[in-house]
Amino acid sequence: MATTKEQTVADKLLDLYRLQTIDCKIDEIGILKGALPMEVSDLEDEIAGLEKRISKNEEVLDELDKEISRHVGNIKTSELHIEKYEKQLESVKNNREFDALTKEIELQRLEILLSQKKIKEVTVTFEAKKETIDASHARLSSKNKDLELKKVELEKIITKTEKEEAKLAKETEKVRKNIEERLLKSYDKIRARYKNGVAVAVVERESCGGCFNRIPPQVIIEIGTSKKVIGCEHCGRVLVGPELVGIEVE
Repeated sequence: MATTKEQTVADKLLDLYRLQTIDCKIDEIGILKGALPMEVSDLEDEIAGLEKRISKNEEVLDELDKEISRHVGNIKTSELHIEKYEKQLESVKNNREFDALTKEIELQRLEILLSQKKIKEVTVTFEAKKETIDASHARLSSKNKDLELKKVELEKIITKTEKEEAKLAKETEKVRKNIEERLLKSYDKIRARYKNGVAVAVVERESCGGCFNRIPPQVIIEIGTSKKVIGCEHCGRVLVGPELVGIEVE
């Protein structure tokens, strides 16, 4: 019966280094895309907000237009009443009727003045709101153009890199299966801590390849033996010797 060969520490360190190498390539693709995905998302959110704002303002504009129409209708109604009352004045029989009709005419004229004032006030608000909507439409058009350009640019990069990303994703999955959970958790935690995502650093000129702090000579010797996992005392990155990963150091 065949037995599975137990991994040595050197094997584990090599797997971690391979994983780091693959993840660095994936990170490079992310850098190539840059902030485009976030910019596209932000533009989409901004456009949605503008469209919602325009819709609400257009509803307000519609209400203002209806209010103006109501006041115009009130003026026409008052004018008809005045015309009717003035005709009735021609056939009044006494002062009481004359005074009553005159008072009604005055009231209708006041109604007209009030409606005219309201129309002016509402028209000012209407024009201001219309200017706001026009400005929003212009901004929306500009943002839609920006979005289209960003999407085209992003699509070109995605088309260029998607095969490489898929290949790297498979490689990552394969390598991660070989690494014990404890080391993976530590690796992921260290990677998340640093902007460059480097969790496994190669010793260079007796210094950590991640933070560039000097490593004590005795620790350098231990790293060279690859008999245990050693972390940098300054940054916590896993340290590997150049000879283990086949890197020549001057």
